[in-house]
Amino acid sequence: MTGAKTAVEWLASVAPDPEACRWEWERNPLGIALLPAGKAWDVLILPGDLGYPTLDVLTRVLDQPGPVLADFGDNRVGFFVPPGTAARWLGTGIRTAGPGTWIVVPYPGRATQGVRWLVPPDGSGTLTDPALLELAMHEAAAGPAGDESW
Repeated sequence: MTGAKTAVEWLASVAPDPEACRWEWERNPLGIALLPAGKAWDVLILPGDLGYPTLDVLTRVLDQPGPVLADFGDNRVGFFVPPGTAARWLGTGIRTAGPGTWIVVPYPGRATQGVRWLVPPDGSGTLTDPALLELAMHEAAAGPAGDESW
């Protein structure tokens, strides 16, 4: 099974009908599916001007962060975190997607014109640790060392 196929199976597993979801998703010319958050993952959605620097920090300290999405226009960046994180998250300007919410998810390995993967899922279920994400957000918000522009 290829990495993209494994990732597709992992993502589709949360759909109410995984087989129907996968079938439609693979044939949909837009290459997107609407999937429920809160089952296998929650999503923390950061403004792009914080999300991209946060991802830079994470990729310096982790070999493989969990999946990360960017929206159309790069205005928001979504980090896949363990289920339950959204209910406990307190952070100004950070949106959450947990139980009862749905997110637009692009097909792994296929280019789309809207939402896209910055870090695609590998199918193993790897998620970003919320505590590590929070530390990365703080470092990203502080900016580069020696930056006196603020």
